[in-house]
Amino acid sequence: MGILAWILLGLLAGIIAKMVMPGKDPGGIIVTTLIGIAGGLLGGWLGKVLFDVESVDGFFELSTWVAAIVGSLILLAAYRLFARRK
Repeated sequence: MGILAWILLGLLAGIIAKMVMPGKDPGGIIVTTLIGIAGGLLGGWLGKVLFDVESVDGFFELSTWVAAIVGSLILLAAYRLFARRK
């Protein structure tokens, strides 16, 4: 996937993660996009390490979206934990 596809996937995965875990976050759309992009990378890496599968196949593959959303949920939860401590 190209960089624009990763950004779009990250934006959408971050939005979906915020819909699954609603609440107040100090970040806006840029933080959502960054969490989504990093979440996609984290989800792909976790899929490879834990299950030995290639979870980032293509933009329209279900495994790519599941990996991105799960990774985004993990990072969103971590972000909320660290943002509360300040």
